[in-house]
Amino acid sequence: MDIGIDLGSSRTRLFIDKKGKVLDEASVAAYNVAENKIIAVGDEAYAMLGKTPDSIHAEYPIIDGVIAQSLLVEDMVNILMKHICTSKIVMPRVVASIPGDVTEVEKRAVVNAISSFGVRRVYLIENTKAAAMGAGADIMGPHGTMVANLGAGTSSVGVLSLGGIAVSKTIKVGGNRMDDEIVKYMKREYSLVIGNPMAERCKNTIGCLMKPEQEIAFRVKGRDALGGLPRYVDVTASEIMEVIMEPAMEIVAAVKDVLEKTPPELVGDVYSDGILLTGALAKITGFAQLIADYTDVKVTVADNPEDCVILGCGEAIQYIGEVEKTAKVDINPLMAAY
Repeated sequence: MDIGIDLGSSRTRLFIDKKGKVLDEASVAAYNVAENKIIAVGDEAYAMLGKTPDSIHAEYPIIDGVIAQSLLVEDMVNILMKHICTSKIVMPRVVASIPGDVTEVEKRAVVNAISSFGVRRVYLIENTKAAAMGAGADIMGPHGTMVANLGAGTSSVGVLSLGGIAVSKTIKVGGNRMDDEIVKYMKREYSLVIGNPMAERCKNTIGCLMKPEQEIAFRVKGRDALGGLPRYVDVTASEIMEVIMEPAMEIVAAVKDVLEKTPPELVGDVYSDGILLTGALAKITGFAQLIADYTDVKVTVADNPEDCVILGCGEAIQYIGEVEKTAKVDINPLMAAY
């Protein structure tokens, strides 16, 4: 059995060869502080965020696409893998996505977290490659394909050709940064203290990057910073647009930077085909148009953009055999095997 894993800052997704995506849960772990014992992982742990007593902590162990707490991630991966792989006799081969520009230490942390379950071998693939493959793009030929994978912790932009990355850039700006900006805005403008889950719901409900045709509002609930009592505020889509515009423009700047460094022949391909947007953040209304306005290149949002990386990991499973047959493979999207 071969498995694909997308260990994201916000969500962890699993793919089984010939079955498709089988699991999609929050990358959250809740544990007992005194006993150092896992209580819940995934969506069950996400429901506990901000609601736990002092004896229990619920948190994201993966920050900005990098494993921050390796032991928590190992436990989380083990529990989630057991949901889909009940027999220890089965030692699957695994294709795992990683952000671009990660260090060897950060790669090893991902491999160790997955290997703790007892897998045969771990193969790594950059998330821009996986996203392009999951969106149905052909990256194996001598043709330039530009992908911007906009996730929760990181945004990775790359131009792909012949199964490799010609130019790329990864910045630690994504959906989580936008949530943080909303939290700060509510405290600064309304003296309302809210948590990141509430900010995330606000962003997903009314977040946009172009003036809405019809103004809509979202009720943000929290604690009054001065009186300490529960309170709510109705914020508009136009307000939130101004709040999340700064991190969005940092992503636009990264896209422009990659375009400026792309070889001329590949730029011609990108200009003809356009830029492909993947990742959950690509669903924000107006993001594609914002990038198109600043680059003068057409921008397309992939179908089900949040699933592109995990579907690409599943597509990459077919290349495992080529890596195992020979030590040297000229054209292969998989970057390393451990």
